[in-house]
Formats: sequence, structure tokens, C-alpha cells
Amino acid sequence: MKKESWILAVVVIAVIMTALDSSVVLLAFPDITQTLNTNVSSSIWTILVYMIVTVVATTQLGKVGDIYGRGRTFNAGFLVFIVASAICGAAPDIWFLVGFRILQGFGAAMILANSGAIIADTFPKGRLGRPYGYLSSGWGAGNLLGIVVGGFLTTLAGWRYIFYINVPIGIVAFIIGLKFIKSTGTLQRKFDFTGMILLGAGLLLITFDSLSAASQGVSFIDAALIIVGILLLVLFLYKEKKKKNALIDLSVFRKRIVAFSLLAAFFLAIGAFAILFVITLYLQGIVGLSPLNAALLLAPGAVIGLLLSPSMGRLSDKIGFRAVATAGVVFFMLSIIAYLTLNIDNFSPLTVIIASILSGFGTAMFYPSNNAAVMSNSSSRYHGSMNGLLRTLQSTGGLLSYVVVLYISSVVVPRSVAYQVFVGTSHLLGGLTSSFVDGIHIALLGSLVLVIIAGLMSFARGNYSNRKTRRKS
Repeated sequence: MKKESWILAVVVIAVIMTALDSSVVLLAFPDITQTLNTNVSSSIWTILVYMIVTVVATTQLGKVGDIYGRGRTFNAGFLVFIVASAICGAAPDIWFLVGFRILQGFGAAMILANSGAIIADTFPKGRLGRPYGYLSSGWGAGNLLGIVVGGFLTTLAGWRYIFYINVPIGIVAFIIGLKFIKSTGTLQRKFDFTGMILLGAGLLLITFDSLSAASQGVSFIDAALIIVGILLLVLFLYKEKKKKNALIDLSVFRKRIVAFSLLAAFFLAIGAFAILFVITLYLQGIVGLSPLNAALLLAPGAVIGLLLSPSMGRLSDKIGFRAVATAGVVFFMLSIIAYLTLNIDNFSPLTVIIASILSGFGTAMFYPSNNAAVMSNSSSRYHGSMNGLLRTLQSTGGLLSYVVVLYISSVVVPRSVAYQVFVGTSHLLGGLTSSFVDGIHIALLGSLVLVIIAGLMSFARGNYSNRKTRRKS
């Protein structure tokens, strides 16, 4: 087995584990709430803090990898993730668990911020599509396994084992990573601490207070802090233009393909994540399915994405990023249109499965080609920070989609009920059902608009391919 194959294997395993832990808690949520003697509003943070940390930290940790070594940062993150997983499994109360989910999220951010950069360092630009396809498969596999494994382990052994399972697998992969993943090509520059603080504080205020407003209602304090967060991001961009050791190389945004690829990823994340949230609400709150049964109906899409991503990535190497990625966005549009046919009296498991498969084709076609478009058109010196920025935009989009769903659902049902439906601890009865379905349709239409915007951004990037990039470089 070649060295590059070992590196790819370790990176994919790490991505599977970090993706798994972003969704695995969802199926164990009722059990965690009950066994730790807490309530929904407290235990929901076991899900949210992991997402918030990965949003806030990935760009900064990508830059850390550029300066101090991507392999060193990746391996350290893997170790942090493994240790935090073991401690989460032994958590005696809910806030102990939340605290070490923060540490676990930090380890995940170290992995995710540098995984794509390590791939870009290992494989030539003309062959990036296929390894990014495997990376996309790893993300899809992690989400799928998180849903299925979370349900089975919680049922058979208890929720603590959804964290304990990371330890033996992680140790083996960590040892292999130490052997094959080395730090090369580090930047001899000082770290941009001012940029790190401005970006981190801005993202934290926006994401945290948006979630707070969505779950508890808009308050003056939340609105004010969100505005402060936006102003901090504006100040960050202003200062970054003048810095030689900038956290993000803003000059890459002069490249049309990079700028539009990043925008496409951001808008698709908001729209695509919202689809999963909304359909989960429908299947559990309206149809009355258990979280595990709902997940099994949605699993075919994850399987399709898992199986086809490498070949779709290879296809983008041959015919160009724009064609494959934009076609993927079209499949997401078709998936939403299929979901829009669902209502109270017209629940069809087949429709859900078909829509899920369509989204699976979208995943397989968009993400490998879009990621390759960003990384192959970025300077190798900034692979870490660019990969971190890409991950940050996608994670921020995912969080915003959650905010959008809670806002829309809370218009027609109480926020407390919307929370409980989402996490599978309750379902709707009586007159609320019709109103909630109307709210779901509005959410899906909003998702469709966002996905259409993503498609326009994807098409506007221009028709480039890895092969063209290689000839130009």
C-alpha cells in the first residue's frame, strides 16, 4: 500500500469520526436527557456546542497548520478528539458532558481544518478530484453511521458507548497517522493573533446569539450582539487587507473560481442542511416515526453519496469543476421539489427514499468537485487556512439552517415543542399538525431559493478543471 494511500485512509477515518460525532448524539438525545436527569433546553447544548466550536475554530486552526505544520496539527487534534471522547463517555452530569463536547469539538476542528490541506499537499493538482471524493464519502459515511450507530448503540449498550467506540478505532488510526502524516512546507511567519480574535469573536457572537434567538425568541441583547459580531467580521476583513501575515489570504478572492466556489458552498450548506432538519421534523412530528426509523428512510441518500463521490470527483478532473458541481446542485433542487409533495394525507415512504437518493447524487457531484476547485486554485502555502475557511463557511451555513428551521417552526408551534419534535422526544397532535406542515413547506421553499442561489454561484465560477490548473501552474 502506497504512502499516499495510507495518508488518505487515515484522513478519511478521522473525517468519518468527526462527522459521526456531529450527528451521533441526536439519536441518543432522549436517553442522555433521561439518564443524566436534565431537561431538553440543557441537553440540547451537547449538540450545539460541538457545532459552534467547529464553526469558530476551523479557519484559525487551518492557519495554525500552515505555520506550525499541518501533519503535526492534524495528529494533535486526533489525540485531543480521542481523549475527549473517552471523558465524554464517563460524564457524570450534563454540564460535564457539554464541557468536554467543547474539547471534542476543538479536536474535530483541528482535524477538519487540516484534512483537506493534507490531501492537497499529498496528491498532484490534476488528481485532486478522486481523493476529495473519498473525503466527501467519509463525511457522508460519518453522518450515516452517526444516525444508525447512535440508535443501535444507545438501544443495546447505552449512550456512553457512542463516545467510547471512538477510542479503539481512533488509537489505531492515530498511530498510523504519526507514521505517515508529516509536517512539511510550514510558513516562517508570525501568527495573526488580532485576526484570530476578531474572526473568532465575530463568528461566536453571530452563531451563539442566532441560536439563542431562534430557541428563546429575539431579544434586544441577542440582536445587538449579532450586529456587533457582523461589525467585528467587517473589521477583520478591513485589517486583513493590510497584513502580511494575514489569517486568510484575501488575494485568492480575486480568482473568480475560488470566490464563487466558496459562495456556492456557503449557500448550499444553508439550504441543504435545512432540508434534513425539516424532513426530520416532518417524519417525527407529523408521521410519528421514531428517530431511527426516520433515519433509515433518509439513509439511501447517504449511501449514494458514499459510493459515488470518488467517481464523481474523478469525473470533475476530466470534464471540469463547473459541470459536475452545478449538476449536483440541480439534483438537490429536484430533491426539494420531491419533498414538497409530502403533506398530512400524502405520506409516501417511496417519495422520501427517492428524494433522499436525489440528494445523494447532489452530494456526490457537488462536494468533491467544489472542494477540489477551491484547493487546486489556492497557493500551497495557504492550503490550511483555505481549507479551514471552506469548512467554516460550510459549518456556518449548517448552523444558520438550524436557526432558520427553528424560526419557521416556532411561527406555527411553540419553540419548546419545536425543540422536542426535532430531537425526537415528542410529536404533534391535533390542530397543530396542519399548521406545522404549512411551516415545513415554507421552510422547504426557502431552502429551494438558497439552493438555486448556490447553483447560480456554481455556474458563475467558470469552466475550469484540475488538468487546466496543472498546465497553468
